[in-house]
Amino acid sequence: MAISPLKPLRGVRVLSLSLNLPGPAALMRCRQMGATCVKLEPPTPADSPSSRSGDPMAHYSPTTYADLHQGVRVVQADLKTDKGQRVLHRELAKADVLLTSFRPTALTKLGLAWNALHKRYPALSQVAIVGAPGDRAEEPGHDLTYLADNDLITGLDLPPTLYADMGGALQASEAVLQAVLHQRSAASKGRGVYVESALSEAARWLALPRAWGLTLPGSAIGGAHAGYQVYPCKNGRVAVAALEPHFATALCAAAGVPIASPKGLLTPAVRHAIAAWLLTRTRKQLDALAVSKDIPLHTLP
Repeated sequence: MAISPLKPLRGVRVLSLSLNLPGPAALMRCRQMGATCVKLEPPTPADSPSSRSGDPMAHYSPTTYADLHQGVRVVQADLKTDKGQRVLHRELAKADVLLTSFRPTALTKLGLAWNALHKRYPALSQVAIVGAPGDRAEEPGHDLTYLADNDLITGLDLPPTLYADMGGALQASEAVLQAVLHQRSAASKGRGVYVESALSEAARWLALPRAWGLTLPGSAIGGAHAGYQVYPCKNGRVAVAALEPHFATALCAAAGVPIASPKGLLTPAVRHAIAAWLLTRTRKQLDALAVSKDIPLHTLP
């Protein structure tokens, strides 16, 4: 029997002014949790008549934009005009949570500084996505700089995904939940709350295992443990995650590599022996081994 997903934000109306990726991704998460989601975005640029959106993501990747905004009511409004401000305040009057991703000075210019907003709409909460917290909120930055600042760029290759942006989106959707819980608490007396969600802090959270030393080169899951590696195999690669002793024992038994104790998995000799054995096995053979011997591994091209 399938279990229906929880919809903790059912009945909550979220208004977003956020463009690009973190804000729309957070809004997508809110919609998945049952919220009614509305987004105001700038009018279509004059030099892009083929697009119906003023969100840069619609030009970078129309497919991504479509995925992010599925089920979201999108309204175009130029917030720098009187007409756009009327649209904005019509939607603010109906919203429970406002999601923004502007720098603080930009919010002030739009009349959306928290003090003014809270005075006009006392029941409204705001989740403000910023690059860095507090006094650093005006600093320019993007996913790559936040990862670099937290020691998550270890070579010249770009990261395989936008960790800070997507981690920040989860953090912001969590902040929406926090704001709604606050609004519903007896202590709040129905008044909204301001929550800042910084992408650099999302990167710092993702980097904690590295800061703790867990993934540094030479640590157990930083390359020293023979059961936690990416190895070449006969026709591809295999990500092996046989970290716990019973998984590591099963791996060594399958490879015919004797170990006297779990500490043997930390020796170069065992690592080299497992690597040599894996080179003799195809992806199909290793996939079958994972099932038959209950070993956590995943083959790759």
